[in-house]
Amino acid sequence: MSRPRPLALAGLLALVVIVLGGLPLLKGAFYVGKHEGDTMHLAELVLRMANGQWPHLDFMTPIGVLAIAPIAIFVREGFGLGHAIFYAQILVALTLFLPVMRVALSRLTGPWPYLYGAFVMLLCLALVHGEAESSVSISMHYNRWAWAVSYIVLPLAILAPLGTPRPWLDGLIVGVGMGLLVLTKVTYFAAFAPAVTVALLARRERTMLLAALIGGLGVAALTTAIAGPDFWAAYLKDLMTVAGGDARSAPGESFVDVIVAPLYMGGSLAIIAAVIFLRQAGRQVEGLALLVLMPGCFYVAYQNFGNDPQWLYLVAMLSFLLRPDYGHRNGMGWDLREALTVTGIAALCFGAPSAINLAFSPWRHLASPSEDTVPMLPRLAAHDDVLSPAQRLYTVNYKRPYDRPEDPFAPWRKYAKREDVPVLNGEELGECQIEGGITTWFEIVTDDLTNAGYAGSAILGTDLYSAYWMFGDFKPVKGAAPWYYGGLPGVENADYIVVPTCPMAFTLRSSMLKSLKEQGWSLREKHRHPLYILLEPVAP
Repeated sequence: MSRPRPLALAGLLALVVIVLGGLPLLKGAFYVGKHEGDTMHLAELVLRMANGQWPHLDFMTPIGVLAIAPIAIFVREGFGLGHAIFYAQILVALTLFLPVMRVALSRLTGPWPYLYGAFVMLLCLALVHGEAESSVSISMHYNRWAWAVSYIVLPLAILAPLGTPRPWLDGLIVGVGMGLLVLTKVTYFAAFAPAVTVALLARRERTMLLAALIGGLGVAALTTAIAGPDFWAAYLKDLMTVAGGDARSAPGESFVDVIVAPLYMGGSLAIIAAVIFLRQAGRQVEGLALLVLMPGCFYVAYQNFGNDPQWLYLVAMLSFLLRPDYGHRNGMGWDLREALTVTGIAALCFGAPSAINLAFSPWRHLASPSEDTVPMLPRLAAHDDVLSPAQRLYTVNYKRPYDRPEDPFAPWRKYAKREDVPVLNGEELGECQIEGGITTWFEIVTDDLTNAGYAGSAILGTDLYSAYWMFGDFKPVKGAAPWYYGGLPGVENADYIVVPTCPMAFTLRSSMLKSLKEQGWSLREKHRHPLYILLEPVAP
């Protein structure tokens, strides 16, 4: 098949970046359609890093520094958070521009260099994480960015070069790419490293493997020089905390369901078929590499919210690119060119809803209504370019069991298997939860804390968020988690602890209070409001 024309390919990629990167800027602000809580979480991560703090060293998060830094760079330069997000996405796309060109020009033929390049740019620039729900969200942007890097690393490792081999260049790109995955979301590195290694060894690419090691170690050395050697131990500690907890270790379906549930089984069968047909077609190395890659693909989908199998497009591309000539048949008499064609079409069809949603998201954002929207961070005027419908931000629902002792469904409570009612200093707390109204809650609580004389304090919440400092004159708690994952990160640096009477996450409040009790912390009540209790932590 025909090789791509470099200028035509570069022009197409540039056009995708200009259009999809420029559309959000035409809107003038970032209008969030869902996942407001995730957006607030991202805001705290970015603002803390923009203020000179480092993830893992100054606050707890399992997300890598490169998931935050591109946005923090622009915030530090004075841009609002919304525009910083847009510019960061463009920066990521431009950073990957030349590596994408290298993959497309050296490994792909026919229409695939163009389709591949456009899709990787789309992963960088979309305004939704995937799935098929029509909306706009910056939530889990780092998953898209990590997939974009993976779509550079994997074809370089699995596919043999079509022209003059350049093992040092390709190996350095692979190694640096794997390093970027470690610093963006380590799940991708752990899932794909075995397949990359097996593919390079099977193709006897020793020089390329050596170059990859040098590239990866170079990323590690540079990170250590900038962040210090303690960075890695702190990063590992955060990862272990999340992996060992029950709060967010797996935010979606079970691992088995991600493979065999009705929604995902078709894609799983497609990748299995691709492995079998590639091996039967004489593509032993590529089939082996895909076989080793398969559990990693399943694991990444399992570990990501939404469980999107974004690897389906890679399966489709490999199926089409590696088809043999007509006449190659397997033991059942099937023509393997036709078999791989069907497999590729199936993979594209199963992955189409998510890809279409990604492609439409910048256009959807441009068309999103701006009336009846309000800033998500109303107390931070510099970042009033992140907006959401007022109804979503200020609608608060109160949720509680209807089978408590005084309720009509009390006799059936034993079948509900509810958690124990949390106890604070001998007092049973409300068995309730609020839904929505994140902005409202923080505005009320921070105003009351200020009026009660606690301005300037470092406040830690026993809930999903501790974003008090973004809504009032308070300090972020050093070492704390902007999004709570488990344990007691930062408690030793907190002046006070806020215990909501009705939290946003009932289980997390219970878990944190239990950890405080188990580790011997005493809590002295200092102030009380209908929405919360303020306590002073006393170390054991």
